[in-house]
Amino acid sequence: MKYYNRSIDNHLKNWISDNNRKPLLLRGARQVGKSSAVRELSKNFEYYLEVNFEEHKQIAVFFEGDLTPSIICENLSAYFKTPIIAGKTLLFFDEIQACPQAISSLRFFYEKYPELHLIAAGSLLEFALRNLPSFGVGRIRSIFLHPFTFNEFLSALGENALVGLVKKSSASNPLALPFHTKLIDLNKKFYLLGGMPEVVAHYVENRDLFACQQILEDLILSYKADFSKYNEQVPELRLLEVLNSVVQQTGSKFVFSNIHSEANHKQLKQALDLLILAGLVIPVTHTSANGLPLGAEINYKKRKMLVFDTGIFQRLSGLNFTDLLVSNDWNVVNKGAIAEMFVGLELQKYASPFQKTDCYYWHRESLNSNAEVDYVIALNSNIYPIEVKANTSGSMRSMNIFMNEKSSKNGIRISLENFSQYDKILVFPLYAIENITKISE
Repeated sequence: MKYYNRSIDNHLKNWISDNNRKPLLLRGARQVGKSSAVRELSKNFEYYLEVNFEEHKQIAVFFEGDLTPSIICENLSAYFKTPIIAGKTLLFFDEIQACPQAISSLRFFYEKYPELHLIAAGSLLEFALRNLPSFGVGRIRSIFLHPFTFNEFLSALGENALVGLVKKSSASNPLALPFHTKLIDLNKKFYLLGGMPEVVAHYVENRDLFACQQILEDLILSYKADFSKYNEQVPELRLLEVLNSVVQQTGSKFVFSNIHSEANHKQLKQALDLLILAGLVIPVTHTSANGLPLGAEINYKKRKMLVFDTGIFQRLSGLNFTDLLVSNDWNVVNKGAIAEMFVGLELQKYASPFQKTDCYYWHRESLNSNAEVDYVIALNSNIYPIEVKANTSGSMRSMNIFMNEKSSKNGIRISLENFSQYDKILVFPLYAIENITKISE
């Protein structure tokens, strides 16, 4: 499968020449492109050694007892017949969760062999790290990878010029109508495809939407097959029940009592926590948004849940993708609040890859005046409320209530409209989420 450039590539290349370089831990859900990104990076080195701990289970013996990096490298070099030379070799530990001692060894590579370029990754890595709470704090750098962003999807399609135009656009410099219309159409297609690398690559090379839907089905089967590995105390059925309920409740507050299950609340909560840990479900937590950080005043009892990819979501929800594709009615396209989900996922993807980013929303329950803002973000020490509209109209009542209560400088509306501004409300098209993250005061 051809490799298509990702924004993470620049961070990885900068890591190569970083004087304070640490072993790198690539984290993220399965199949989002971690191994492919490392293999692409390896083209910058004379030698490349990929050690897959699931494929080569016998090499775990090299990590028993003494974890001195020089001894480990000597053994690995001899076993794989590949030189391991600092500055010339990229060493990649893949599926490292299969060998916990290898995870523990990473800290010693930083302390005793920092000149070697070492990256580790794993498909179920978060579960292993949970059992190693102090595996290498301060000695290992994590970098988080997500499915393709919409801009990465456009670049894969060869639309780099279009990406450049969007990045330069603003309320005072909106896009020309032909470009705006084209982007709206591509954005709708991205909702259906999602950003999984295999799906994106197949679409770019074949333009076969039906085949892409089958790839999505295959990916879903592989995720469900992993459920047995999550936790022996949580049956696979519980995980399936909770995942299905996440799909059904997307766009609204997640309520455990709405899950069709005979399990008790504790079991269901444990299943949800495992899906979040695996990266398949993204929580959006209520914040009072009275000040920064947004996470200082949150309520874990008020959370919305997002499936981590819109393509995976539309297959799980059983939406008829052909009907959605040909429909010009965005209320039909937006079944399951897919536009709101897309925005939340994009905001997370464009955040710093060096930390796990939390998502927030705001909800005020009042006898006569309920109000909800889809997302709340912090940029340049300012708090911005965000409302998502899947068309070109819609009330801004909740936005105005929030702005009045919190004395917000600006609010953000995301819709099918072109770039514009209504008084204190900045309007961004659905295809321009990255522009929001670049707001400067």
